[in-house]
Amino acid sequence: VQLVESGGGSVEAGGSLRLSCAASGFGTRKYCMAWFRQAPGKEREAVATIKSDGSTTYADSVKGRFTISEDNAKNTLYLQMNSLKSEDTAMYYCAAGLPSFCTVAIRRNQVPYWGQGTQVTVSS
Repeated sequence: VQLVESGGGSVEAGGSLRLSCAASGFGTRKYCMAWFRQAPGKEREAVATIKSDGSTTYADSVKGRFTISEDNAKNTLYLQMNSLKSEDTAMYYCAAGLPSFCTVAIRRNQVPYWGQGTQVTVSS
């Protein structure tokens, strides 16, 4: 399994970014697809998850501002981030987790596969 993120960058507060994650190597196995983020000195946290049936969950801190989606034909996961705040600054990781734990409470040890990360910096 390979996950490759893109789309990070620097933006002013109130702006938008869309992260992409190109996935390959899954075969027929279903995973919980998720976006995590990790700010300096903080724990890595899940911000959004999506199941194979399309159901989603979001962390309270991003609810109403971020949208997770996937294009199965392109094997690509997205995270649309609007109304960005300085506290959204972090490294963002695409992840493929165990399907039985598909909420934003999913833990790092429930995620077998990670992307390399893409930096998002929001200036106020």
